[in-house]
Amino acid sequence: MAEVLGKANLFPTGHYSQKKNLEGGACLVPKKISGFCLKTKSFSSLMLKSLASSSDFNGQRVDFLEKKNMNKRRFPQVPIKAQMKTGLISRGQKWWEKGLQPNMKEVTSAQELVDSLLNAGDKLVVVDFFSPGCGGCKALHPKICQFVEMNPDVQFLQVNYEEHKTMCYSLNVHVLPFFRFYRGAQGRVCSFSCTNATIKKFKDALAKHTPDRCSLGPTKGLEEKELLALSANKDLPFLYSPEPVQPTPVPMHEETFVPNQDSSHSTIKLPLSVPTTSLKQRESEEKTLVGAGR
Repeated sequence: MAEVLGKANLFPTGHYSQKKNLEGGACLVPKKISGFCLKTKSFSSLMLKSLASSSDFNGQRVDFLEKKNMNKRRFPQVPIKAQMKTGLISRGQKWWEKGLQPNMKEVTSAQELVDSLLNAGDKLVVVDFFSPGCGGCKALHPKICQFVEMNPDVQFLQVNYEEHKTMCYSLNVHVLPFFRFYRGAQGRVCSFSCTNATIKKFKDALAKHTPDRCSLGPTKGLEEKELLALSANKDLPFLYSPEPVQPTPVPMHEETFVPNQDSSHSTIKLPLSVPTTSLKQRESEEKTLVGAGR
């Protein structure tokens, strides 16, 4: 027992003597320290009984060292979100970030949406409006990723409804999941909402608007009223100034020039635009000239 107490650093090492206790226990005390009694019948609990009246510490200081637990977390007071941002805790991948392809990206602003549509050229662009808390969007996402992989020539844009509510309001998007298809100079060719039960609608739209075609004119993108609505929204850092409308040129009427004809000619060719009344006047004038000559 003396060795156990010596290893635990509870008492300084020294010579110990055994004294029998009145209760039948064995008391282990050093020569310089007395007053701590251990009962042999309860070694598991190691109950210590202090006898302050018979102690002879003589005013000396006794320090008990406690071994600190080094396995505790270093940042127990830092919020979980802050630890995820700083990299202390790895952030799990979100469901709309799984299965992304090179031709699929998430839109971060209204300006990026407008530029992506204008820079697509004749390529088909599909805009996917979703919400992280939408169960239908989450269930439909794996199938959308399959269509994205099967159509590498189609550009897919994701718009997070929760992060861009004001932009979605300006674009009149109030139902989720919602899709819009844009193609070249035609602009928006179709828009609809679908779920897993109506996924055939999405498949048919891809088959109809994916084939190669040549658009005559510049890429249209969003409609004029949608651009004006985005520009009027004070919560969006988006500016748009419509192009001035140029007046259409009015074609001028053609004038018909009739040369002077000699009266001695028997046949006179007149343009079709000359009315018939002028012919009668010429005949009457010729008759008067012939009568005057007689």
